[in-house]
Amino acid sequence: MMLLIDSGNTRLKWATFQEGKLESSHALNNQELNIDNLIKAWKYLSAPKQLAIACVSSTPLLDLVKTVATEIWPDVTIIQVKSESHAFGVHNAYLQPEKLGVDRWLALIAVHNLYQKAACIIDCGTAITIDFIDVHGNHQGGVISPGLTLMKKSLAVGTDLLELNEARYVTGPANFTAAAIYSGTLGAASGLIEHILNKQAPSLAVILTGGDAEVIAEQLSIEVSIDLNLVLRGLAVVASKSALF
Repeated sequence: MMLLIDSGNTRLKWATFQEGKLESSHALNNQELNIDNLIKAWKYLSAPKQLAIACVSSTPLLDLVKTVATEIWPDVTIIQVKSESHAFGVHNAYLQPEKLGVDRWLALIAVHNLYQKAACIIDCGTAITIDFIDVHGNHQGGVISPGLTLMKKSLAVGTDLLELNEARYVTGPANFTAAAIYSGTLGAASGLIEHILNKQAPSLAVILTGGDAEVIAEQLSIEVSIDLNLVLRGLAVVASKSALF
């Protein structure tokens, strides 16, 4: 059995992988991550032989994960997956392949190997990333924008009277500030996505992932698929096909 871990900017997600199947995923917000909470979350898991981690979060969080894993399972092998120029059928378009976020890299691997079609992959997380891949596995490059929460935080930090509010409201012109910010940031995100997609072939599959995928998908006028475990699925592909495991 393998334990697959997606350490993002906002959450730590994990799932077990065995006999070719990805089990249901679980998550902790990074603000809740400490040794006690992680031990409590993991201590009843069957001992994995390997742990595969994709990390875009801070080094202290990565060190925390490794510390807890080796404390619970002293014999576990820990492998940190990195972005590459070419692997698992995917060609990385970045001039410096290692600079492509490993979460984006694994999403490309998952889509190419599991969906097997030309696609636009949209990660609606801390940042909104939009990546394109053709049917042959060639990454076509991508776009990065602040995510919904980062947009709201920028308003709260950059102005004296606007507070950060994570509540959800009906979209449209609003008669109070919190709802106006909610509609404005959501409109900015969905408008960016539709603007980018308007310049692409209509036959592309559009796949959304990330914590805000469902709320953003509701605002789009195009047909989309939502796969909240896309990075973990990419890790599963790497685990199942790599000689490292």
